[in-house]
Amino acid sequence: MKQLATLLICLGLFGKYALAQQALNFESSPYNFQNSINNFQNSPNNFNNSPNNFNNSANNFNATNGVYNNEGNRIGYEVTAPSGVTNVFDNQGNRIGYSPSKR
Repeated sequence: MKQLATLLICLGLFGKYALAQQALNFESSPYNFQNSINNFQNSPNNFNNSPNNFNNSANNFNATNGVYNNEGNRIGYEVTAPSGVTNVFDNQGNRIGYSPSKR
């Protein structure tokens, strides 16, 4: 029983240590308005980010912003906002990720 209690304490301390090592940087957080989908620059409702914009269209074979899977299938596109955030959208225009500004 004493060994079990020691094990649980060690696991608890390790868990807190592991949590403390995670990236908790506000600059890369989705709660930062600069990265938020609620920011119009990052919204699919912004024509620059829309799949209806021919520059983002899967039908535009000259598009340079396509995102592809390992099999070579186009799964979406990326658009860099004026703030420097790179937004990743699927082919239907749903925001599926972002990369924070490097500025």
